[in-house]
Amino acid sequence: QVQVVESGGGLVQAGGSLRLSCTASGLTFDDYAMGWFRQAPGKEREGISCITWNGGRTYYVDSVKGRFTISRDNAKNTLYLQMNSLKPEDTAMYYCAAGPECAPRVPNEDEYDYWGQGTQVTVSS
Repeated sequence: QVQVVESGGGLVQAGGSLRLSCTASGLTFDDYAMGWFRQAPGKEREGISCITWNGGRTYYVDSVKGRFTISRDNAKNTLYLQMNSLKPEDTAMYYCAAGPECAPRVPNEDEYDYWGQGTQVTVSS
């Protein structure tokens, strides 16, 4: 069956960096666009970034643009999110998901098929 597993979360001070990883198995990884989503306490889950199957196009919401970088290594079935200049408002559970496309708009979770369990990112001030 399909398994999607995120890792790399943790506690970091404001201004610091983290790199999240997401490994998928049980699917043909390069058949799928991939997205990163996050859910802060008391808030709805939001899409923050996505990448096409070959990494040729990416999308970022304004709140992370210029600070976060999404990338993928299809040979390793792995998706990454490099997060720099972290802010307390970036504190959330971060999820990755596989879907049919990465459109040039905010990723819509209803369009993504396979999800991981999430990894917690906490940014202290």
